[in-house]
Amino acid sequence: MPELPEVETVRRLLQRALVGQKLVEVEVAPDEIVFEGAPPEAIVEALLGRTVTGAHRKGKAFWLAFDDAPWLFGHLGMAGWVRELGAGTIRLREHGEAPFEDEEGRPRFLKLRLVAENGAQIVLTDLRRLARVWLGESAESDEFVRGLGPDCLLEPATGKDLERRLAGRKAPIKALLLDQRLFAGVGNWIADEVLYHARIDPRRPAGTLTTGELRRLAEALSVIIQKAVDVGADSAQYPPEWLFHHRWGGGKGADTIGGRTLVREQVGGRTTAWVPGLQK
Repeated sequence: MPELPEVETVRRLLQRALVGQKLVEVEVAPDEIVFEGAPPEAIVEALLGRTVTGAHRKGKAFWLAFDDAPWLFGHLGMAGWVRELGAGTIRLREHGEAPFEDEEGRPRFLKLRLVAENGAQIVLTDLRRLARVWLGESAESDEFVRGLGPDCLLEPATGKDLERRLAGRKAPIKALLLDQRLFAGVGNWIADEVLYHARIDPRRPAGTLTTGELRRLAEALSVIIQKAVDVGADSAQYPPEWLFHHRWGGGKGADTIGGRTLVREQVGGRTTAWVPGLQK
């Protein structure tokens, strides 16, 4: 699913294409799940003719700001995606190889289309209907955004930060890395990647990590997220030694990495890929 690097890529697209632009056309597909019960006409009325003043992100949430309320907020869920029509884009694993457009050239699984006065057309699509789009007064007052902890790109943690954050915690470190109140933006693949590079067993109670391990964990978080962001979340450009290229299960997953056994098991309720021969 889209994690911090993917959502930051979306934010940068919105920044480039929409900020400073008036929305001259807004198309909303009826979907009471994605739009949380808001009727299409309410979304259109809230956005049409307004000028975008900012594109922001915290964790996996993103939003468009305007001079006044309401603002437009979004979360990509498991397979939602935002792209500009006519421009190149990365492809999430969840998208498979199916074309983005149908036989008539329209975006498949379209939920929202925004047309700016400069001609840019931005679409939100979601084949699984797990994305969420909502209107809110501001980021400071939005309940979802307010519930997020430190953003792992904008507020990188130090070993000392993690020592305070995780002290006395008995839950597995993998589970806590996925807690958005503690590590906003980290999802399943980033958590596995970070623990692999920090050489930490994902099952370890977080409170048992040593000062050195916490320092390695903080460094791995920063380096991996920054690299993924720098390449626009294009997984083909991730370093070949990353677990990412080996971790996926089923018939596509590898049995080893670097000559060591790669296992997959449930930790903290999520499928976890890790290497017992390295991670202690």
